[in-house]
Amino acid sequence: MTLTRENIRNGFIRKMMEEAPPGFRMLSEEELEASLSGMFPAGRPEGDVWLFGYGSLIWNPAFHFAERRIGTVRGLHRRFCLWTTLGRGTPERPGLMLALDRGGSCKGVAFRIEADKAAEELQIVWRREMVSHAYIPRWVTVETADGPVRAITFTINRRHERYVGQQMADAEAARVIAVASGRIGRCAEYLENTVQHLHELKIADRYMERLLTLTRQACSEQAAQENSQK
Repeated sequence: MTLTRENIRNGFIRKMMEEAPPGFRMLSEEELEASLSGMFPAGRPEGDVWLFGYGSLIWNPAFHFAERRIGTVRGLHRRFCLWTTLGRGTPERPGLMLALDRGGSCKGVAFRIEADKAAEELQIVWRREMVSHAYIPRWVTVETADGPVRAITFTINRRHERYVGQQMADAEAARVIAVASGRIGRCAEYLENTVQHLHELKIADRYMERLLTLTRQACSEQAAQENSQK
């Protein structure tokens, strides 16, 4: 299933998370609103807003934007460091999702949302990214060919119970990604789509390339094992 602005606005993600195992905490509507308004001194956008995407927002933003630029954020890197037991995994076979974690740098896409559309479009983004508070929204500087812009992005909440930590080897992550699948699709498909669109944008990411190679190997090994058991 593809996430769209319509099903996000209609509460699909919240309904999906209501099926989560006991102990899974969602932010209330009031907490979501407070999180979003807290990003702005006036409690609401007062001009154009930039948003930095590094994963599925690159290839399926689901929000309207007026401009996009390739850019780099320093001090954060793209990494599969968030467990998922719903969208692209299950409690029995959890998957992994991307987030920005400390250190290094990340090249991605900065999207400009026009001032008169910012409030509505950011509502969609918040209902997609912030329902479980596994991410922390923050302002970052994105270096682009046309100059730096200040943008909102979503970094991993290291205190969240679904944070993987930094000890998981790439080969282990690949084995997880190879077999995980949930309500909105396969983890391997998420990785493939992200790498494909990074290629199209001429964004090099050796970590993502290596992980894709390892995941394809793990998928082949899994298929061979299943065939041998028939």
